Amino acid sequence: MSDIVLSSSVRQNLLSLQSTADLLSTTQNRLATGKKVNTALDNPTNFFTAQSLDNRASDINNLLDGIGNGVQVLQAANTGITSLQKLVDTAKSIANQVLQSPVGYSARSTVSSAAAVGGTAANLVDGTTIKSGDVLAIAASAGQPAFSFTFGANTSLAQLNTALSASNLSATLDSSNKLVITTTNDAASSTIGAVTYTNTGGGTATFGAATAPVADAASQSARAALVTQYNNTISQITTTAQDASFNGINLLSGDSLKLTFNETGKSTLSITGVKFDAAGLGLNALAAGTDFLDNNSANKVISTLNSASSSLRSEASTLGSNLSIVQIRQDFSKNLINVLQTGSSNLTLADTNEEAANSQALSTRQSIAVSALALANQSQQSVLQLLR
Repeated sequence: MSDIVLSSSVRQNLLSLQSTADLLSTTQNRLATGKKVNTALDNPTNFFTAQSLDNRASDINNLLDGIGNGVQVLQAANTGITSLQKLVDTAKSIANQVLQSPVGYSARSTVSSAAAVGGTAANLVDGTTIKSGDVLAIAASAGQPAFSFTFGANTSLAQLNTALSASNLSATLDSSNKLVITTTNDAASSTIGAVTYTNTGGGTATFGAATAPVADAASQSARAALVTQYNNTISQITTTAQDASFNGINLLSGDSLKLTFNETGKSTLSITGVKFDAAGLGLNALAAGTDFLDNNSANKVISTLNSASSSLRSEASTLGSNLSIVQIRQDFSKNLINVLQTGSSNLTLADTNEEAANSQALSTRQSIAVSALALANQSQQSVLQLLR
């Protein structure tokens, strides 16, 4: 092409046309891609900064799946605790039915003084059979603690009963004015321990052996049915806790959950699970003929259930707090991704309105340049006419 000679005006117009064509190509590319920075050659600083922002947004977005799964794990555990609480309440209502049932014994354990006492209900101390300073002691037995009482100068039957109540015992004077000690309904299944009367003050009272309680077959059958209902409920507590899992993680079966919130792995939350099956809550199966025999056994079970209920409520509060934290971080990550992507877009996106206007202007400029090039060639065309 070096053999072709262009005049100065033609070459100047050609360069202008080529420049306009390059600008038009760039503008059309921006309109097609929507970006003003498509490669590092367009603007190295903006390109690599935007790429870094996009990479971070992508990394955080990948973590959102794990965070979302963590939310579901916590919700599954919370759902399990809600069901466990209902089952514990059901077990508690069964135990309360025992307290409302008829006494399971037609006769309770009793022990009586060998002879009538000379005192009265207002003052048991008669100075002969029972004297001030005498000590009444009852050995501990199944379901009953040991008891000891020292008679004063004017001890009434009511005062003796106040002391006996702590051991689930009560005292009365029968028709023969004998002092009779009987178990209360709460300890109806217990047999009174050996009674020792120490005549420190010089009294002569003595007590025989205690009689054993007599079970009521119908009542005990009803209580055995309640034991069965209770055990069925307790077994459901275990299976419900085992089923409260999500994606293989069960916070109610002792599993732990670790969530990562940022791309460097330095922002994390570790949640330690609990063992909330029946054994973990301290709830054991009962045995018919052994448990729920009287109010004391029912109250013992209710106490254990109350403790289990407190543990469930405490863990529900902990899970709720952790769930709130995870959801807040989840929302934060979504908003941060939006910020990063917006920042990247600000560095690379083209103003389509401006580029469209540029395209129109460059098209007009290109047409003008072509016309100018044609005018610049007219002098050479005039010479051609002379040669003809």
